[in-house]
Amino acid sequence: MREYVIMTDSCCDLTARMAEDLELDVVPLSLHMEGADYKNYLDGREIGFKDFYDRIRRGATATTAAVSVGEFQSRMREHLERDEDILCICFSSGLSTTYQSACIAADDLRPEFPEAKLCVVDSLCASLGQGLLLYLCAQEKKLGRSIDEVHTFAEVTKGHICHWFTVDDLIHLKRGGRIGAATALFGTMLSIKPVMHMDPSGHLVPVSKARGRKSSLLALVDRMEELSVEPQKQTVFICHGDCENDALFVADEVRRRFGTEQIYINYVGPVIGNHTGCGVISLFFIGTKR
Repeated sequence: MREYVIMTDSCCDLTARMAEDLELDVVPLSLHMEGADYKNYLDGREIGFKDFYDRIRRGATATTAAVSVGEFQSRMREHLERDEDILCICFSSGLSTTYQSACIAADDLRPEFPEAKLCVVDSLCASLGQGLLLYLCAQEKKLGRSIDEVHTFAEVTKGHICHWFTVDDLIHLKRGGRIGAATALFGTMLSIKPVMHMDPSGHLVPVSKARGRKSSLLALVDRMEELSVEPQKQTVFICHGDCENDALFVADEVRRRFGTEQIYINYVGPVIGNHTGCGVISLFFIGTKR
């Protein structure tokens, strides 16, 4: 059986250490901010996570860019020339063209490497939801599963990766077209916090509203209580937009209610954080449905 690698992009928001431990090849997206271009590496080598959110708080804005076809081709070629197959699991096509770039790159390379397997998966996930799917796929690979088996596992599992999140500041959702100006204004005045999730087609969708920050954080755990499968046995991911104490609060509530032991916390990276702003909190787990 040929060796294979699991490839992904930096919107998985895993820590660099975890990505290394999982033996992932991570291709970075990029952003342009205050006159400079940065690659969104998981270790923050070009723009640190705290630095990014401090700039956002000062009013800086950024634009983001997907991984290009050429970048994927270059990285894929490295593995193919080493006779390694590739399972590439990408950021949701509902939010980025990164998946399409990977598909085009794979299609262009297949005639040159006809013996190789290049499998590209639209995760329909984002941030540590994508990270959780990758984590689970990497565990399957470590158990000795073939690329075809892990590919099938990814396609079946992705629809059960639940993404629930809330934001503290509605302005970035307004800028991104997720809510209207009037909703943002009155929601801010009344301390209304949206509770949102990633739907089965990989788009961000508002589901409900909570009055006040604490209520919105508890609402995330309520959704886990409603949808999760054997939560005490799960590995749960939580990410935050430079508000670690709120992430710890959610983690403590998950432990208190379900006895979950494995909980990982990390930043929302700059590419996704540019659209959610400071104060975003997201909870990811396996559920009966999204």
